[in-house]
Amino acid sequence: MQPVRIVIADDHTLFRQGLKQVLELEKDFTVVAEAASADEAIEQAQAMEPDVVVLDVSMPGGGLEACARLKQLMPRVGVLILTMHEDQEYLMRALKAGANGYLVKDVDSSNLAEAIRAARDGRPYLHPKLAGLALMQVARGQDRPGGRAAGDPGLTDREVEVLKLVGQGASNREIAAALFISEKTAKNHLTHIFEKLGVSDRTQAALYAVRAGLVKLDKNRQ
Repeated sequence: MQPVRIVIADDHTLFRQGLKQVLELEKDFTVVAEAASADEAIEQAQAMEPDVVVLDVSMPGGGLEACARLKQLMPRVGVLILTMHEDQEYLMRALKAGANGYLVKDVDSSNLAEAIRAARDGRPYLHPKLAGLALMQVARGQDRPGGRAAGDPGLTDREVEVLKLVGQGASNREIAAALFISEKTAKNHLTHIFEKLGVSDRTQAALYAVRAGLVKLDKNRQ
């Protein structure tokens, strides 16, 4: 398989350099260019034709603006927002701009790698901390998640336990710790859950959990 070609766009040089080193620890990742502004990000993306562009929000020209322009110019490129902003406004603006994923900069390397592969494949990926924000949109009727029509999907008791934790924003590692199973087993359960629910990623599974009443949302949360 061809390596995942990545452009990193962030106006902090040291952060870009550190991120490049982390990403290239993955055997199937290669960073083909760096950029310090929205215009440079678009220029490098058009020149290098990457699979994924990793964008900061706060950069000259605006990361969200760059995301929207990239999706217009290169609709097949995956765009992953990597930022310090955890609030709902930035998250929803990023999704409306066409971002495939949204991560906060305290994310661990395994989740970052997973998010980049998801963006390469055109699948959505949200930072576990932010799952609740997306779920609130569903509760308010502002989103239409995928998934099969209501009915019994045939989940086992353990799969229901896993799905509840996904709906609460738990990572695979946190699921494994909570249920006293290995991460590999947690991933296997998720694969079976996705198949039974007719969804393709953990975000849609989490949204299903809310609609099915498996997760109770804090309605006072902003």
